[in-house]
Amino acid sequence: MVCLRKTSLVDYPGKVGAVLFFAGCGLRCPWCQNRDLVPGAPRETGEGGPSGGLGRGDKRSAFMSVEKALAHLEKRRAVLGGVVLSGGEPLMQADAAGIAAAVKRLGLPVKLDTNGMHPGVLEALCSHEASRPQYIALDLKLSPGRYGRLLPGGVEDAPDSRPGEALMQSAALIHALGIAHEYRTLVLPQGYIGPGDIRALAPLVDGAPWYFRPFIPGNCLDPAWNSLPRPAATEGEALIREARRLGKNPSALF
Repeated sequence: MVCLRKTSLVDYPGKVGAVLFFAGCGLRCPWCQNRDLVPGAPRETGEGGPSGGLGRGDKRSAFMSVEKALAHLEKRRAVLGGVVLSGGEPLMQADAAGIAAAVKRLGLPVKLDTNGMHPGVLEALCSHEASRPQYIALDLKLSPGRYGRLLPGGVEDAPDSRPGEALMQSAALIHALGIAHEYRTLVLPQGYIGPGDIRALAPLVDGAPWYFRPFIPGNCLDPAWNSLPRPAATEGEALIREARRLGKNPSALF
């Protein structure tokens, strides 16, 4: 099942796109604003279907079959510049390669949004021209050594290194593939992510754009995060300065 954002001007750089939001994610980031797509999270719906994630104002459709979503894309392919596979985590779909290939058969470029937890699936997807995306956005949430706390039941003082290792493998693969790409980091409140995280993430980042966007409370997976303030601009500026000091190409989306 998938939710469809029929039109987006911000999700695919330089293109008018549609976005397919797939349900399912192996992480439990407490600040996640796409709680509708996370297994086990209470579904909160508004007019038109699941509430919009990531602080964006346009509405997504109710859940529908992939086939129905593809049929809608076919009708609109003349006005679309591309399609974003997002989520949740699209690489958890049993037929991620088939879905990407179906979109490309419509003559529409594919952008993949991924959390980097499935490097083997990513490699398989990109190993065939039929399913190879034209653009990839990789989320960099925390230093790799802290990713264990984002697993279901993750423990603060006993991080699991496996998701961090998966993230590093995905980053290396994306760099080696030569596919256009970007990195994305959320500036979290109360210093939850700091310059130390940026120093740990920097080896994963090449010369591609690294975008920093502020956390905005509302519809968070952990309701306690809804009461936290939006981070001050100075918090994001500190992370960007550190990334720039390390020779990276950061930009603010504030």
